[in-house]
Amino acid sequence: MSTETLRKRPGGGPERDGGAPRTAARLLGENGALAGLVILVLALAVASDDFLTVTNLLNVGVQAAVVAILAFGATFVIVTAGIDLSVGSVAALSAVVLAWTATEQGMPWPVALVFAIAAGLAAGLVNGLLITYGKLPPFIATLAMLGIARGLALVISDGSPIAFPGAVTRLGDTIGEYLPVPVLVMIVMGLLTALILARTYSGRAMYAIGGNEEAARLSGIRVDRQKLVTYALSGAFAAVAGIVLASRLASAQPQAAEGYELDAIAAVVIGGASLSGGKGRAFGTLVGALILAVLRNGLNLLSVSAFWQQVVIGVVIALAVLLDTVRRRGVKFGPRTFWAGGGAAVAVIVALSAGLALTGNGGGAAGGTKIGLSVSTLNNPFFVQFRDGAQAEAERLGVDLTVSDAQNDASQQVDQVQNYVSQGMEAIIVNPVDSDAAAPAVQAANRADIPVIAADRTVNGAGVAQLVASDNVAGGKLAAEEMAELLGGEGRIVILQGQPGTSASRERGQGFAEGIAAHPGIEVVAKQPADFDRTKGLNVMTNLLQSHPDVDGVFAENDEMALGAIKALGDRAGGDVKVVAFDGTPAGIEAVRNGTMNATVAQQPRLLGKMAVESALKAADGEELPADAPVPVKIATRENAAQFVTD
Repeated sequence: MSTETLRKRPGGGPERDGGAPRTAARLLGENGALAGLVILVLALAVASDDFLTVTNLLNVGVQAAVVAILAFGATFVIVTAGIDLSVGSVAALSAVVLAWTATEQGMPWPVALVFAIAAGLAAGLVNGLLITYGKLPPFIATLAMLGIARGLALVISDGSPIAFPGAVTRLGDTIGEYLPVPVLVMIVMGLLTALILARTYSGRAMYAIGGNEEAARLSGIRVDRQKLVTYALSGAFAAVAGIVLASRLASAQPQAAEGYELDAIAAVVIGGASLSGGKGRAFGTLVGALILAVLRNGLNLLSVSAFWQQVVIGVVIALAVLLDTVRRRGVKFGPRTFWAGGGAAVAVIVALSAGLALTGNGGGAAGGTKIGLSVSTLNNPFFVQFRDGAQAEAERLGVDLTVSDAQNDASQQVDQVQNYVSQGMEAIIVNPVDSDAAAPAVQAANRADIPVIAADRTVNGAGVAQLVASDNVAGGKLAAEEMAELLGGEGRIVILQGQPGTSASRERGQGFAEGIAAHPGIEVVAKQPADFDRTKGLNVMTNLLQSHPDVDGVFAENDEMALGAIKALGDRAGGDVKVVAFDGTPAGIEAVRNGTMNATVAQQPRLLGKMAVESALKAADGEELPADAPVPVKIATRENAAQFVTD
């Protein structure tokens, strides 16, 4: 009989450890992440008929792959009691390096692939050097690299997506019917992680450093050298993740993988690693990444609001860190801990239930035509108006509309559209984060014979039943003509650009540049991105006024940035300094009526949403649609602003 199953009685004799219940509780406690994953899968299988389909389970594996690969690299760092906040940015940089060297520099793709991995490795080494020899805390060093890598990705790509080499895009494909390549890459990287941690000197050194760095140093381990190896591995794994992500999107996005570093860290901790170091396994990290992917997939299938999804994910992460704290305090995993874990599971279920109770699936009639809508972001009033218009029309027509928020993440949007395909939607509306990156998901819908309506932005490289959109280029030209008229053909202006890499920013900027070129008396003295955000518009405009105090006009590529610029201009807005914007949101129209904004290109977002739903319903019924359904674009000025006011 093993001593592990015996313990001393008070009188000195051995006794059994409590039998099967206590053994089961201990096993669940020691493998809490795996037990949680099993329970989560069972719960979602009961809640959604679409969850356990082969197509959907393959989607889950593919959607987990990028975060899992990033998390494997983060496991090395966390085992040493470090942190790496740069992995998302390094992933984007590596993908951009590969695409740039292969397409624009004409290198063979295998050579470009080596350059991409080298870029990730170099970023990791710089992190390690800053931490070991520069004596910077890991948080600060990797936070700095987060900005450096993202900035370099934008510089190299000039803020625009770069097409990926055709041979490399196969990393995002499926071998046969049921073998996704991203999942194979994830498994290979997981096995490599397990091998390094369990079978190499560096792996053992990582555990020693995380357990007690000074003791490791005194035992002869070259701590600084091993930390360099650790961060270099993290950077190399991030490069692989970036390549897999870009292959799924068929393009290198300079803004890709934003926030993925937090998912990677969460996956490692959920999988049982300790933030204080010395503990962590590749298998646990894989389970943590799968939990996050299953949660997101299941919440999408259940039509839970994107806002509530963030709440549920946050609760899960908080509970994982709480359990890590409990472990570090030396609490043994017995029945009491098991019931504490049960209470944690109940908390997640309560959060999920609250989300389901407080959110609808988009406002349509249950049992009606099932249509999925993926919006690029609901953190912008224009797209909120677009969604509201779509929901109102869905309710009027009896359509069962499910709405998801891609949060300006092209990869997340691909996942959402693939989930809609798994759910058997009868039509899908996509408002692309990026026109190129949306193509793989739309192609999946094409293969499933599900019609797709593109809204506001087109989809390149895939078939759509119809494009419902305003002409951003034409709108930019209208804005330029209005600015020229306001300035009398002469003056100095600044341009506030949208999020670099988005088609809306490119097209509006292109139209404005073409229009303003016809007026040589107008000089563009500065162009700076403010990411379609009001606060950033305020900050960027405040900074520009320091170097260009005598500016005569401001063109902002959306109303939100213009409203921020108006705050920076103060009393000069609309008078001494002419302000022209784009979108026609309620707040923008109100500013025009008040005279602080001179004009805005009104796209009528509610009408856009309404028309998209109408077209999707016709496509679902098999009706042939014209290629384009243009939404009228007009200049809203103080004289005609009243006609653009919405309830």
